[in-house]
Amino acid sequence: MKSNFIKSILSGFSKHFSRRDFISGTGLAAFGGLAGCTKTQEPVSTQSDPHISIPTYESIGIRPLTNCMGAYTSLSGSLMLPEAKMAVIEASRRYVEMDELMEAVGRRLAELTGAEWGIISTGCAACCTGAAAACIAGTDPEKMMMLPDTRGMKNEVIVPAGHRNVYDRSIWMVGAKMVEVSTAEEMETAINERTAMIADRGDFYGRGKLSFEDMVAIGNKHGIPILIDAAAERPDVPNVYLEAGCDLVSYSGGKCLRGPQSSGLLLGRKDLCKAAFLNLSPHHSYGRPMKAGKEEIMGLLTAVEMWVNGRDHEAEWKEWERKLAYISDAISSIYSVKTWVVHPPMRSNVAPRLSISWDENTLKLKPLEAKKQLREGSPRIEMWAEGAGLATIKTPWTEGAKLQIMSYMMESGDEVPVSRRLQEILSKAVV
Repeated sequence: MKSNFIKSILSGFSKHFSRRDFISGTGLAAFGGLAGCTKTQEPVSTQSDPHISIPTYESIGIRPLTNCMGAYTSLSGSLMLPEAKMAVIEASRRYVEMDELMEAVGRRLAELTGAEWGIISTGCAACCTGAAAACIAGTDPEKMMMLPDTRGMKNEVIVPAGHRNVYDRSIWMVGAKMVEVSTAEEMETAINERTAMIADRGDFYGRGKLSFEDMVAIGNKHGIPILIDAAAERPDVPNVYLEAGCDLVSYSGGKCLRGPQSSGLLLGRKDLCKAAFLNLSPHHSYGRPMKAGKEEIMGLLTAVEMWVNGRDHEAEWKEWERKLAYISDAISSIYSVKTWVVHPPMRSNVAPRLSISWDENTLKLKPLEAKKQLREGSPRIEMWAEGAGLATIKTPWTEGAKLQIMSYMMESGDEVPVSRRLQEILSKAVV
């Protein structure tokens, strides 16, 4: 039963706007308190107080770090491309009507990526939330206002058991019931009139007995939308997931795309992308707190433009390899130290990695101690070390490594201080 509060909102809403108005954006803009805010102008220039200095990380007691691990959110993702920074600054100078902006951005994302449509929100997880809301509530104002109470709606999301992960929260927080399946037969049995969506983690491809191909075939057979979480993956064109028959795929804007860290990209079916946007900010729906500003939106759009038309991916790869070769040459002469480059068969954080190992009988140093010294030294350096955090999970591409350097997030020149610090730490440990 709807609360009196929701009844009053829907009642007042229906007096002024039709569902068509709501979906078209005109009524929605008014509903969201946006009407009358479309005039643009240059901001008034003011004289800054000369006694106020811009805070820096150092001025507030924070030590920046050299990232040799990857585009992890906990390490602040990647650094924005210069072009994306320029787009952010340019976008900050004028006002726009947000529904108009996303309509234009969606159209441009479709042109760039080959997808039917696209939207930008506050990270890959927010895009997954919007996608789940779109598949459960759609564009029905009453259902949208009820979330996360999904009684009477399609609210079951099927997920392969091997793909369950902490980011499931971005889906079940909408009010979805996660239904685990392990085989194609179990998926067929699990599908019913309450099934709203199938969710899959792209970089978990191959885990479990349910193949990606079977999952897509079953979803397409029953007309169930398929969402792929591809946060740190490459959004190559044509899109591997959409081409394979999936309906939606989400990416982080602040990882390999090198857009704003607080941005995310959802690509796929036009109707579902638009419904996802209606369920997110600036609309007064479940995802209202997930506010992507005009700056993040234009910054990420620029990063996508650069990914498709501006970046030389082959040259970037060669530069990553050059950095790793420089470090390897600098430390390989240290007694018992061995290095080798690996190319993990991963879909996320795709880049060459330098594995480093040594004989602990002749070089008295534990991997965790090396990591500690790198972190506490100058410059501060973060890299993978055996036994630390996620590194406790054994993988073929880390086998035998005590330290490992992921080159993607290393900036030009980082290889020099990194090799110097490794030389210092490893040389001092030689017996």
